[in-house]
Amino acid sequence: MPAADPSLTRVAPSEPVGGVAVTTAAGGMRLTPYQRWLLFFLSVATFFEGYDFFALAQILPNLRADFGLSTAYAGLLISITSVGNVLAYFIVNKADQWGRRRVLNVTIVGYTLFSLLTALSPDVWTFAICQLCARIFLLGEYSVAMVYAAEEYPAERRGMVIGVIQGCAALGAIACAAVVPLLLETSLGWRLVYLVGTIPLIIIAIARRRLRETERFARQQAAGRTGDGSFGRILRTPYRNRVLQLAAIYALTFFCTQNAIAFWKEFAIGERGMSDAEVGTALAIASIVAMPLVFLSGRLLDLIGRRWGATVIFTAAALGAVGCFTLVDRTALTAALVFGVFGTSATLAALNAIATELFPTELRGEAFAWANNLIGRTAYLASPLAIGFAAQSFGWGPTVAATAVFPLMALAIIWAVLPETAGRELEETAAM
Repeated sequence: MPAADPSLTRVAPSEPVGGVAVTTAAGGMRLTPYQRWLLFFLSVATFFEGYDFFALAQILPNLRADFGLSTAYAGLLISITSVGNVLAYFIVNKADQWGRRRVLNVTIVGYTLFSLLTALSPDVWTFAICQLCARIFLLGEYSVAMVYAAEEYPAERRGMVIGVIQGCAALGAIACAAVVPLLLETSLGWRLVYLVGTIPLIIIAIARRRLRETERFARQQAAGRTGDGSFGRILRTPYRNRVLQLAAIYALTFFCTQNAIAFWKEFAIGERGMSDAEVGTALAIASIVAMPLVFLSGRLLDLIGRRWGATVIFTAAALGAVGCFTLVDRTALTAALVFGVFGTSATLAALNAIATELFPTELRGEAFAWANNLIGRTAYLASPLAIGFAAQSFGWGPTVAATAVFPLMALAIIWAVLPETAGRELEETAAM
């Protein structure tokens, strides 16, 4: 096992040393001013992952009207833009070669640019290409933010930080749902949705000048031990099985969580006779109740460990998926929807914490890119198609409720093959 790095040793509770948090007199971890700023920076950046993800679904009817799209072509548009989630692998992989800071800067500027170009799109094909590119940079930004969170915060607070960042991404989706109807009423319509989305990111792009390289990557770079950016390098290392195990966990999880909320409106209206207004109210109530729980999910992971925390979160996600698509009473459906919304976001907090803790610094970016982007997001893209076909024969309720088994299968793999990583330094958790 690698020796502990001296810069990570606890110091007296006076002044922080470098970017590393120190132990207070009470024994708790105190973040440095830079770490507090970094948490804000990463949270704002990932807020727009949630905002942009939900924007297309919100503006789709208006987009269809402007560009004269049929329902079939609207579905094709969503599929094309979502390919960017998988292609983000190629930019996240570069974080092990170029450095975390450089890649995060590139992704923030890239997303801002393509969000602006999306707003200026003259036709649907330009829109599709701009949004595909925007998703590449957006998911790259999200992934590198998680690597930053793992490498720059003390072991005792790592889960909390990742949970807060993931919670901000979920909050972005809720904010999008709230503001988009207002923006669509303006003369610019759906274009204003993407113009507004660029303003805070321009500010972040300026503030990035304060951003430092992570200390762990800087040490690896100084020692000449960085990744080379080649495709599949990690599969030629002893970490191959570990990354494939995590990829399977991501894929199984996405197969449920990607669809539990996405198809709930179809189920509620078509099989429970709810109106658009009733669906909107239920989703709003569930989101408001679930959001504080999502923000606390990372703290839960720190308190009881990654595996037991995942047990609580993944069980809640499974129960939510079953309840959302089987219950009849409106109040009970809304209560189940709380579990569904919570599970959709909190499972990612748990998985992102585990995935960033199980690999050495020179492989961390590539490992996350393989597990989350290349394989996990492929299942993310394919699952709605499979669910849609199955629902034609069995209905939305039985079909989506059946996917609740997948988070439980993912949880079984976590317990069977992955070590507990909570409260341990990355140099220890990455050791084979």
